[in-house]
Order: sequence, then C-alpha cells, then structure tokens
Amino acid sequence: MLHFISFGSGSSGNCSLIYNEKEGLLIDAGIGVRILKKHLKNYGLNISNIRSILVTHDHADHVKSVGSVSKDYHIPVYATRKVHEGIEENWCVRTKVPQDMSFVVEKGQPFHIGEFTITAFGVPHDSKENVGYCIEAEGITFVLMTDIGHFTDEMLEYVGHANYLVIEADYEKAMLEAGPYPVELKRRIQSSLGHTSNFDCGQVLAHYATPALRGVWLCHLSDTNNQPELAEKTVKQVLRASGIVASNDPGADFTLNALHRKLPTGVFDLK
Repeated sequence: MLHFISFGSGSSGNCSLIYNEKEGLLIDAGIGVRILKKHLKNYGLNISNIRSILVTHDHADHVKSVGSVSKDYHIPVYATRKVHEGIEENWCVRTKVPQDMSFVVEKGQPFHIGEFTITAFGVPHDSKENVGYCIEAEGITFVLMTDIGHFTDEMLEYVGHANYLVIEADYEKAMLEAGPYPVELKRRIQSSLGHTSNFDCGQVLAHYATPALRGVWLCHLSDTNNQPELAEKTVKQVLRASGIVASNDPGADFTLNALHRKLPTGVFDLK
C-alpha cells in the first residue's frame, strides 16, 4: 500500500513523503535535516528508506536542505535542468547537491524510480522553473502541484487523472486585499506567476475533478492571508455549489484536508 505524509507546507518549509513498505520519494526538502530525521523517526521510518528527492522549484522554502540531505545520505535529487541551476544559484542552499547525485528530469517524459513511475509537468510561478509531479504506483495516481500562478490545460488534465491530489490554496482573496502586505506584493501573489486563491482552487476541483478522485489536500496556505478552516470552508462551498460533497464523512465524493504549515500530518493511506 502507498502512504502519504506532509512534514510541512507553506513559506516556512515544504516537504512531503510518498512511500510503500520498500521505498519512499521525498518531494521537496525545505525543512531542516534534524527536523526531517525527527519526524521520520516518530513515524517509525528511516531516512535510508528514501530512494530519491523530487524538487518542484528552486525557492528556499522548497530546497533549503536538499543539498545536505543528498550529500549526507547519498540520495539522488531529480529536478529539471533549470531547477538544478536555480538550486546552485540559491544562497540559502549552503550545501549544494553533489554532481553525482544530480539527475535531470524532462517535463512530460515519464521516468522510473523503483516501483514508481513519475512524470513532471510545468506549473507557472515566478521561480527559475516550477513543476508538478504525477506519481503512479500500485494502480494509484498521486498528483502534486504547488505555487501555482495560473492553471494550464496540461495541469487541468492531471487534476482529472488524479486519485489523490495535493493542490495549492494559498490565500483568501478578501484577507489578502485587506491585509498588511505592500501593494506590489499583493499584486505579485495574485499575478499569473504568483499563487492560487481558495476560490480558484475550488473552481478547478469543481470543473475538472472526476469520480476517480478520492482525496485532496490543500497545500501552501499563507500564514497571513489564510487559515486552514477558512481554506476548507471556501473550497467546500465552491464544490457544493456544483453538487460536489468534499468531506471526511462516508458518502462524500472525496475527502478534503488542509495541510499544516509547520506540523506533520498523520499517515494517509492511498488505496
């Protein structure tokens, strides 16, 4: 069986794990190495079980520890060429990914790590480059997309393919507009290379989710312009207007949970 854990989701640090009884894939490494090891130990897991690290993009909250984890534990890092370049240039990544641990991913080209089949796809954001990942194993399709400036046709297709989906719901529009951020930062967040609102996330799910979708996690919630309860409420309201019920109750169309910024989740079984 496949399992999913989020160790942190947001500008304080992003890191999650999808794994089975044999091996695991770490997605981003934006939390400290000691914190990661502590979390793994608390779940009865070991960093030696991680077969590789998949990197979405080069911003510090996604890659701060990627070089240290890769170097210290000889874990390969998979990212597009531009993302690798961004990691090299990012001063927040003090320990760089060793050359022999650096592997280049081509968008749209499936590749294999152990029992996992992985495909990267483009996600618009104001980084060197940003990708989402479609991970297939044991008959399950798991899709992660974060830091979304806008949704492309390709991204919407992956929403439709997913059995389980991690998708950004960064801000509540009214909170952002009334909040303390400078005007330029507000514009950047709402731009086509910024982030996705709760409402827009709900709209995408309402129009492109299929009956194959079993579970959704809202990720990368803003600490200033969002709240987990509010994100879930807004998305659920948008879905309900389209006749879709998202909850953890029996009979719902699919489950819906907001990921914590700094706290690990429980273990979610993907079945």
